[in-house]
Amino acid sequence: MANEHPFAQYIRILGKGRNGSRSLSQQEAHAAMNMVITGTVEPMQLGAFLMLLRVKEETAEEVAGFVQAVRESLNLPIDLLTEMRVDLDWSSYAGKKRQLPWYLLAAQLLAQNGVRILMHGAAGHTAGRLYSKDVLPQLGIPVASDLEQARAQINTTNFAYLDLQQLSPVLHEIIELRPLLGLRSPVHTIARLINPLNAPYSLCGIFHPGYRPIHQQAGLLLEDEHLAVIKGDGGEAERNPDLTCLIQSLHQGETTEEEWPAMFEKRHLRSDDLDINQLIETWQGNNENEYGVAAVIGTTAICMQLMGKTKNREQAETLARDMWNKRDKQELSN
Repeated sequence: MANEHPFAQYIRILGKGRNGSRSLSQQEAHAAMNMVITGTVEPMQLGAFLMLLRVKEETAEEVAGFVQAVRESLNLPIDLLTEMRVDLDWSSYAGKKRQLPWYLLAAQLLAQNGVRILMHGAAGHTAGRLYSKDVLPQLGIPVASDLEQARAQINTTNFAYLDLQQLSPVLHEIIELRPLLGLRSPVHTIARLINPLNAPYSLCGIFHPGYRPIHQQAGLLLEDEHLAVIKGDGGEAERNPDLTCLIQSLHQGETTEEEWPAMFEKRHLRSDDLDINQLIETWQGNNENEYGVAAVIGTTAICMQLMGKTKNREQAETLARDMWNKRDKQELSN
């Protein structure tokens, strides 16, 4: 009889029936992800592993173990990390399909006001969505091809977007399996928390509310400094101004949550016209998009509060609105 494959134990833990299965410990998750990253897992095993996790849903301990292994595998040069000092890590993996990606204007607004941002994400894994990687060039903002280019962009404009493929090819390959598997995998959760440049502040958007506390608790287990998780529009880190927004945060070992009210009494209709030019026209002041402007201000306000620039929501929204009114309208163009 052939010897059992070393990875089989982790599949067995997850799939040993209703009474025999359990979640992985943080240490087991770390070990399992190390095997995935180093390529010592068979494709059939990986598919079974990912789908077993998907069916039961990841725990905070599993996510923390997975993320820890990914962070260790990045192996980024210390001098590069020092020179690329980033204030805010912004994950962007969901894509938009009902509204335009207004969060990109919020990131631009923050960058104009001195916040150094690394946005990372992936594109194309779900049809019919607008992804940051594809939209940014249409706004005149180039996508970095590697870490060196990202460093140059951050040092010049305070903003850079780097695709997951450049950071972790293995995670990128797994995300690309979605059309084959028919379901999102835990990698979408993992990628949001990798914070590759060790920024002190992280902003995460999720779609399913149940993942909000999982991200928060995983950040706590990873000893991250400051983290804010919201149910963003479409799953991106973008405040929907039509709805109440529950922000679950982490600040140096302390978890908090705060509900921000809707910014409008009546909800706006879904946009059927996802023309990227609307983003440019709104930024330049040539298009009065009430929903879009509120989404930008609301998202910026969450970042200001996360970074300790304000004491409460009212101050954060006032500051964000002032930043919007004073923006350099010439910086964004197609």
